[in-house]
Amino acid sequence: MTTLTEALIAVPLMGLVILATRAFPFLLFSRRDPPALIRFVERFIPPMVMAVLVVYCLKDIQWAAWPSGIREISALALVVTLHLWKKNAMLSIFGGTAFFMLLRALI
Repeated sequence: MTTLTEALIAVPLMGLVILATRAFPFLLFSRRDPPALIRFVERFIPPMVMAVLVVYCLKDIQWAAWPSGIREISALALVVTLHLWKKNAMLSIFGGTAFFMLLRALI
């Protein structure tokens, strides 16, 4: 069990570590362009992460059973619709999550 003193030391230290990891790229690339690998990651990793999240979201659906997956597919359809309509990732993610949680409570 962590003591109060250890927690009071650990929290600011973890805050500094997080601040340093967030500031590092800005400090490193403030005077020069990032390398090609960083540009590749910046461009292609977010869509790949989204694809993995969609697969993870749909992995437990039993496609042979009818009502299985209706909540997930409905929420996914809403996320896609919201994103195509408003082009706002936060609205899409939070709207789809809220809709899924509502469906989960009701169905």
